[in-house]
Amino acid sequence: MIRCIEELREKRDEIKKILQVEEEEKANIQKDLVVLTKRLAEIDDSLSRKYAYTNEYDKTIHEVESAYSKIMESSQALLHVLKSDQF
Repeated sequence: MIRCIEELREKRDEIKKILQVEEEEKANIQKDLVVLTKRLAEIDDSLSRKYAYTNEYDKTIHEVESAYSKIMESSQALLHVLKSDQF
């Protein structure tokens, strides 16, 4: 009977050791999760700002291209008028 009790105690102690290791791992994972969650929020914020900048650049590029196209059309029309007036 004493041997049986000793075996049960040994098994209990083994499980306690495993529990301690798993609790430590759990604590480390939770700590990592906090760090990763914070980093994810920072990256999301950075991405949002960069997408907004990209959209502003796209808008500006479109406006400049449109203005340039109008200038080129006006220049061609003016050149055509000047050539017509010379003859």
